[in-house]
Amino acid sequence: MGLNLDEQKAVDRFRSQVAEPSMTKLVVLDFWAEWCGPCKALTPVLEKVVAEYADKGVILAKINVDEEQFIASQFQVRSIPTVYAVFQGQPVADLTSARSESQLKGALDQLLEKLPVQAGAPGEEPKQDIAPLLAMGEDVLESGDGERAAAVFAQIVEMAPDSPEAISGLVRALIAAGRMEGAEDMLAGLPQELADHPQVERARAALTLAKDRPDDSELAALRAAAAERPADMQAQFAFANAAFAAGDRDAAADTLLTMVAKDKDWNEGAARAQLLKMFEAVGLEDPWAAAARRKLSTILFG
Repeated sequence: MGLNLDEQKAVDRFRSQVAEPSMTKLVVLDFWAEWCGPCKALTPVLEKVVAEYADKGVILAKINVDEEQFIASQFQVRSIPTVYAVFQGQPVADLTSARSESQLKGALDQLLEKLPVQAGAPGEEPKQDIAPLLAMGEDVLESGDGERAAAVFAQIVEMAPDSPEAISGLVRALIAAGRMEGAEDMLAGLPQELADHPQVERARAALTLAKDRPDDSELAALRAAAAERPADMQAQFAFANAAFAAGDRDAAADTLLTMVAKDKDWNEGAARAQLLKMFEAVGLEDPWAAAARRKLSTILFG
């Protein structure tokens, strides 16, 4: 190639830092120097915008012209900062004049519309959009078919094992299918960052409540006791928990709401606290939870 050793090393660095990533990503290539004041002003803008566009397949590469004079000369850099967009090893746009966030974003948006840039960080496989699958799983779960919902969510977890929404869905589906041990095992094996996610906490709350699920005869006995002793708060509370665990949300909510209306401070607010736990288990966006929350607010605040 007619290059000396230093030039060949410079080419190798450029290939690994810019050329190879640009085969699938859009590389914002910034030529700069330590002594360049405008470069220092532009750098935060480039870093912020590129970080926001990272999931769209945009990355930033910086070339210090004092250290990489050979590369700068190949790009015929005559002043700095000079900024190019590089795709598949070739400059596709001069971004030097884009000095504000809005200007840079506008230029990137135009390029991304035209170029087959692969979304995601370098080296990552493109991720499949699991949102439609999650929605399908939730619909199946809402229909009451726990086994089928578990099969759907299990496939999603296999595709996206770090998705808290998929994990939560699988745990709740296993609960609906009566497979408590499977739900417990799923939660027990999670890394801490997933275990603490709100969606996973929701599934854990659902499991806690479902583990109290009674058989039909026990539920009937608790229902009869609550009906015979309406003033017995403990009997009402026991029936509400059993009804929720058995899937009778309305009976559980109505019973607990009546308890709150009678004595919101009973057992240190246990009825209200249990309602909130049920809302969390079902999901605050659930229509049943939303309606019950409105009723609770009316009772508490008029």
